[in-house]
Amino acid sequence: MDKQTVRDIDVNGKRVLTRVDFNVPLDENSGNITDDSRIKAAVPTIDYLLDHDARIILCSHMGRPKGNVVPGLSLRVVAERLSSILRQSVDFVADCIGPEVEVYANELKNSSILLLENLRFHPEEEKNAPEFAQALARLGEIYVDDAFGTAHRAHASIVGVTHYLPSVAGLLLEKEINSLGRVLLSPARPFGLLLGGAKVSDKVALIENILSKVNYIVIGGGMAATFLKAKGLEVGRSLLDHDIDTASYLMDKAEKNGVEIFLPQDVVVADVGGNDNWETVAVSEIPSNKRIVDIGAFTITHFTRILERCKTVFWNGPIGIYEVPQFADGTRVLARIISSINATTIIGGGSTAEIVTGMNLNGRMTFVSTGGGAALKFLSGETLPGMEALLDKMN
Repeated sequence: MDKQTVRDIDVNGKRVLTRVDFNVPLDENSGNITDDSRIKAAVPTIDYLLDHDARIILCSHMGRPKGNVVPGLSLRVVAERLSSILRQSVDFVADCIGPEVEVYANELKNSSILLLENLRFHPEEEKNAPEFAQALARLGEIYVDDAFGTAHRAHASIVGVTHYLPSVAGLLLEKEINSLGRVLLSPARPFGLLLGGAKVSDKVALIENILSKVNYIVIGGGMAATFLKAKGLEVGRSLLDHDIDTASYLMDKAEKNGVEIFLPQDVVVADVGGNDNWETVAVSEIPSNKRIVDIGAFTITHFTRILERCKTVFWNGPIGIYEVPQFADGTRVLARIISSINATTIIGGGSTAEIVTGMNLNGRMTFVSTGGGAALKFLSGETLPGMEALLDKMN
């Protein structure tokens, strides 16, 4: 990575404003954290700062409060969980800017931690408003960005603050860029791309950028319907991305590049809006009144054989409607296959990371990214504003 990291700057005794990604899922009823992977992912940077006697000010967003104070999206619950993980007190303050917060930050002792309230309770955060960025910057003397999951956002806490403080990458951000970078620079072959989720449009740039590196592209999830439709097949009431021409274009381009694209050969279909009346059919026999909800058993076996050939696998997006247990077989079986093959296995963040973590398979993958959208943009060859804003390494 060509950007300076927290190791390249003196943090001893300094107030270090650290942008983390604590946007963790919460139980709708209890408000409890259901997956603390993103909190744990920030621990190496926090530990480094603690070991170097820094005064740590953590900031993050949670959810989409749209500039309003939403009590159910408070980071107080995260402060409690982080305190438990670190076995150290983590102070919490009920705002992220202002005179009271500045007093709190200035009075921090070495090797102590303060977590600020949800940045997105202020509309100025997502607008990258200079006055909000300046108010945040007044809390610290150094800025560390360890939030890869938001590195593709040009928000005040990601880009704006870098205009006012020396700004470097945290250890998680460095690990993300290096791990994903290896997929682009020197993947072991055969290299397979497993893509799911609903939208083809989200993956076009990724597929185009990686075509020269990849050997196989395996497509499931909602986006498979768009590719099947592009091949002239009936897909019933399946959700389409209205990107049929794009799917045709990608298949033609892959063929010209010698890349094989594999689509489902049988699928599970169900009534729209209902989860009971379902059946498995060949893709040539999809009823006009039903929608695709998962891949079938034959396709699971076929996709498994392809993945087992690979020495590198990148997976992004569920293979069916995995939130519904009877439509989660394709996703769950392929997750277990990927976790067991002798290959470099990269999981592309977002819901895919949640699936892998929920199945307790994250420890068996080479790397599980914390950033879905950021990972896709990085692998698509796009510049990440959060990375671009940091200090370059000295030659």
